Amino acid sequence: MLQLPRSIAAAIVVPVVALFLETSAAQAATFNLIETTIPDIQFALDTELITSEYLVQQYLNRIATYDVQGPALNTIIQLNPKALETAKALDLERSQSGSRGPLHGVPILLKDNIDTADLPTTAGALILDGSIPPDDAFITRRLRDQGAIILGKTNLTEFANFVSFTMPNGFSAVGGQTLNPYDPGEFDVSGSSSGSAAAVAANLAPIAIGTETSGSILSPASFNSVVGIKPTVGLISRDGIIPISETQDTAGPLARSVRDAAILLGALTGIDPNDPATATSAGQFFEDYTQFLNPDGLEGARLGVIRNPFIDDFLFDDELPLADQAFADLKTLGAEIIEVDLPNLDELFALDFTVLDYEFNAGIEAYLGSLGENAPAATLADIVAFNAANADVAIPFGQEVLEISLATGGDLTDPIYLEALARDVRVTATEGVDVLLEEFDLDALLYFDSIAAISGAQPGYPSITVPTGYTESGRPLGLTFLNSAFTEPKLIELAYAYEQGTLLRRPPASAPAIAGDQVTVPEADVDKALLAVTLVALGYRLRHRKHG
Repeated sequence: MLQLPRSIAAAIVVPVVALFLETSAAQAATFNLIETTIPDIQFALDTELITSEYLVQQYLNRIATYDVQGPALNTIIQLNPKALETAKALDLERSQSGSRGPLHGVPILLKDNIDTADLPTTAGALILDGSIPPDDAFITRRLRDQGAIILGKTNLTEFANFVSFTMPNGFSAVGGQTLNPYDPGEFDVSGSSSGSAAAVAANLAPIAIGTETSGSILSPASFNSVVGIKPTVGLISRDGIIPISETQDTAGPLARSVRDAAILLGALTGIDPNDPATATSAGQFFEDYTQFLNPDGLEGARLGVIRNPFIDDFLFDDELPLADQAFADLKTLGAEIIEVDLPNLDELFALDFTVLDYEFNAGIEAYLGSLGENAPAATLADIVAFNAANADVAIPFGQEVLEISLATGGDLTDPIYLEALARDVRVTATEGVDVLLEEFDLDALLYFDSIAAISGAQPGYPSITVPTGYTESGRPLGLTFLNSAFTEPKLIELAYAYEQGTLLRRPPASAPAIAGDQVTVPEADVDKALLAVTLVALGYRLRHRKHG
């Protein structure tokens, strides 16, 4: 054991004890589940103000109150019956051997197109109802390994909005209709990661995972006033995720703060041989993105805005004041706003879904094959036939998108597919986003909601959406930052600075606090817990003290 001279030990102990005394006096003896963050949760767990078992039970209580009853938000498609058992085991582990990390004992929801070996994975499709995959998705395993508790699976626009042109956002045959907590039944919940965004917004879970092909994380984040990160394609493995597009699909975090989203992003990264796209992230990914949280990150930033048509023409009239205020806030926080023009708007608006139509056909067949002998279907043709035979319940809004995809044959060597793929990347990136970023030396491009999501989706570029306020009627709007591949650190820095400089998010009135959301602990017990944590931190610092 390292024995320090008394003078050195005193130099460390005195300020740490002083910090304890200051913290003890200032720290309220309460934990409030509403709008809580991952750091809040970890502090409360480490100081024994709460347990993970309490967290799971209280979120289940809120789900019963607001998701099933009350406004009946219907964000959850399947709860995990073993969540409480898992929480108890993780509480015991924490008490005996400490925490695994920032997600230890934290409940999380997964979009129901992400495989879980102990729960059905349906993508909301009736033909997959009850289908339990043989193993977890790569990201599910990563989350479990880090101590996260799978609370359940969230509803989504069926097959990630790849069934019908008229299917409402947030609807699936298995899960029904998810509602926006900011005005249930009136405001669009958006999609396709509808349940994940709405559940986090309504404080039914602290964090969730969504997926995106084009706008399916960013848009529900905007509509439900949460933070959404759509990562670079290849940063996160898609193994075990029901696909649309091998060139555009990615999973990503949904959270109520940029910090929580950054913590969750780092938990998901890593190279996976089952998803060759992740090889491109070698040397580019981080396991801790919180190191890029800089409250002064907008100072000197150059931000490009394509005002016409993405703002002037595409925003609703009641959203325009929010856009103007956002630009004013960004300038106050030190950014330079530069109006730019996309050189090939006509070509951008002429793009179609040829690539997705081909890739879904091939991808869904590969996914069905991964289910083994218990697979309910083998091909897209089987799905289309099942839907047609059960049309009233399986496809109340039709299935023309599935039929178009089926007609392509799914041959990814077809010249029609290859030409469309090359065209899409050229128009959106090579002659689009890349030109603007380089010509104007931009740190990011800005837009609202997912209005320009296609510009990042087709080349696989990352984006992050943060709340930027509410219209007079209370409808949320998000501000989105876009940059080129593997620029998540810069985007997180910019988004965090904007979030911290404005603090615009507010929880929805439809899901207020219920009994048990706030835990009060006697002050003496808090003092003891704080002292224990302080001494643990002191021991850690002594063990890790560097010597030259």
